[in-house]
Amino acid sequence: MIRSFILAGAIAVIAGTARAEEPIVGNWKTASGETAVIAACGGGYCVTLKTGKYSGRKIGTLAGSGGSYSGEITDPVADKTYSGSGEVSGNSLKMQGCVLKILCKTQTWTRL
Repeated sequence: MIRSFILAGAIAVIAGTARAEEPIVGNWKTASGETAVIAACGGGYCVTLKTGKYSGRKIGTLAGSGGSYSGEITDPVADKTYSGSGEVSGNSLKMQGCVLKILCKTQTWTRL
């Protein structure tokens, strides 16, 4: 019986470790005040607006781990897509979109 409890505990620890979420996953307040949710999708992370004029619109796809991510970001107002990146530091997410990797705009989002 004790072996069963030990085995069950070991399996729970392994399962919990394997399912640990990346720091980018969660709800974020954007620079313009909307709420965006970042969730796992298709082997990466999808950024979707949850509030505001463009609510429900997917505005980005990022891949990476350990707090550093890259992919594409879409400006919903201009409807243009840029190469993008995100860097998580504590409760802040520094999002950057670039044209030709030289003309870049950066925003800092806050975890909700």
